[in-house]
Formats: sequence, structure tokens, C-alpha cells
Amino acid sequence: MVLVAATTGLRRGELIALRWRDLEFDPGIAHITHSIWRRWEGDTKTQASRKPVPLHPILVSELKRWKETSLYRSDDDFIFPSISKNGSQPVHPDMILKRHIRPALVRLGVIKKIGWHSFRHGLSNQLRQNGVEIKTAQELLRHANSRITLDIYQRSVTQERRDAQAIAVKGLLGE
Repeated sequence: MVLVAATTGLRRGELIALRWRDLEFDPGIAHITHSIWRRWEGDTKTQASRKPVPLHPILVSELKRWKETSLYRSDDDFIFPSISKNGSQPVHPDMILKRHIRPALVRLGVIKKIGWHSFRHGLSNQLRQNGVEIKTAQELLRHANSRITLDIYQRSVTQERRDAQAIAVKGLLGE
């Protein structure tokens, strides 16, 4: 679940709403057609949210393995089902954070509180750090426009700030 969140930029409600029918393993695409919020299944947040999401081959491989071992693998089943609800509902994402992700982060010495949206921001910053064009990042994150990606999601990287500061100092003080 974390790998899907970290590499696709799906929102929490889109992530848990995924059913096996939403995936095309070949060519590696997730079709985002609905979302779940507090157990209510409905439409996605925006029209841009409904755009297909590419799946990296490593993710496709892991999802195939997950499907082979899952108790719930028919097309209508949730990819991340609640075992306690016999697969009739998706797993509760906050329980995954509470029971698995946050304790693992504490063991790693990470004290910042992480939520599902942190994965979207993290992906956005990874794209920026690696020189991905803003339009590509916007489309991967499925933002309605690039201003959202630039103004809300991406932060300048420390080295970029240092380089910009060095240019300013050089301009003010010379060599």
C-alpha cells in the first residue's frame, strides 16, 4: 500500500477505493474512477483526478504478487480489503498509519507526523529534485493546473536555495 502511495501520488480515498478491475497490468495503468471517504464511495475530487495513473514495472510486479496471495482477487474486490469485514470494505487507511507506518518511522528515528498526503508531497519533491518538468509532475499528481503543483506541493531543494543564495552574494559582493 505504501509503495503504491509513494510512487503514484494517489490520494488516500483513491488508493483505498482501488479494485482489481481498475488495474491494467499490461501496459501498467491504474484507472481512477472513484474515491472513498469515511466508508462512502463516490466520485473523485476533481475531473483531473480521474485521469489514468502510470504504474512502474516494479509496482506492477508487486501488485501481481499481492493479487496471487490475496484472499480477495476477483475484479470487483478491493485491492486493499479489510479482512475483518470479509473484504466487503477496504482497509481503514488510518489503521495502517497507526499500526504499521508510524511505528516503523519511530524505529527509524523519524519524529515528524506523517499522513497519507505526505506521500503526495514527497513524490512531488522527488520529481523536482530529479529535474522532472513541472507539467509532467502536474499530470502525474493529477492536479487541475501547474500552479497547484508549484505553489502548494513543491518546495525548493536545499541545494537549490544555496545555489540561489551564492548567485545573490556574488552579485552583491563580486568574486
